[in-house]
Amino acid sequence: FSPDLDTTLFTLAGIASATAGWEPEGETRALQGMLKRLGGPDRPLLGDKSLAAPLLRAEGLANERRLTEITLDFCRRLGIEALVLPMSDDPVRTNVLTDDGAMTFQQYYNELGCDPAVRGLQYAGAAEARISDEVLDALHAEDLEAVVIGPANPYHGIRPILELNGMRELLRKRGAPVVAVTPVVGGKALQGSAGKMMRELGREPTALGAATEYRSLADGFVIDREDLGFAKGVRSLGMRVLGAHTVMRTLDDRVALARSVLEFARSIREARALEVE
Repeated sequence: FSPDLDTTLFTLAGIASATAGWEPEGETRALQGMLKRLGGPDRPLLGDKSLAAPLLRAEGLANERRLTEITLDFCRRLGIEALVLPMSDDPVRTNVLTDDGAMTFQQYYNELGCDPAVRGLQYAGAAEARISDEVLDALHAEDLEAVVIGPANPYHGIRPILELNGMRELLRKRGAPVVAVTPVVGGKALQGSAGKMMRELGREPTALGAATEYRSLADGFVIDREDLGFAKGVRSLGMRVLGAHTVMRTLDDRVALARSVLEFARSIREARALEVE
């Protein structure tokens, strides 16, 4: 299962559900119903359409195809022109540390509904995993304007990427502005378990708490206009700050935020150029 990859594919292909972006529109649960009838697990499973990508991905990996190759093939078949790349072709597993011991993120999220208190996280295999050639090419591209870290959960959505061997150093040395977008608005996570995890790990579930996760990496941090009171604190971390509408309910909201983020990155590049002069 690669939920972040599949969510990106469904979204860019224009087939994502409006209420559950990790699955296609018009999803059904016939398989889950039959599994339960035959004594299978009662927990929610991926829908019928959502299982197609994991099944084909597993088959491809079993036949020694690279994850990058499989993902790019999905892009072609879905008519996606953007370059969607996994962080690595090597396996990396996010393990959640709880009072009951370590468990995979899939166990924590799907089987236990994020109920156990989180005491830490481990990214098994990240130190040995290699950044793919395609990702290296993208980051070294001459026309790279910025590296944007989306408003995902910092711990299981972003950290596995940043923990890859050499990734942080590469982003720092590359020189393109690194801009992160807050996943927290008004003290609440936009979606998922980020707020709960932050509290249990001793972080404030605020825009400032989220910005702290990117200290010494991000050049700029985008906060919601509702949270402009945290701007001074974020600046104290060494980041420039942009206030914007970060809650994306419509396609127009997404486009507007993307344009604001890229303009923010451009202003950071221009400010750097003036500092050099």
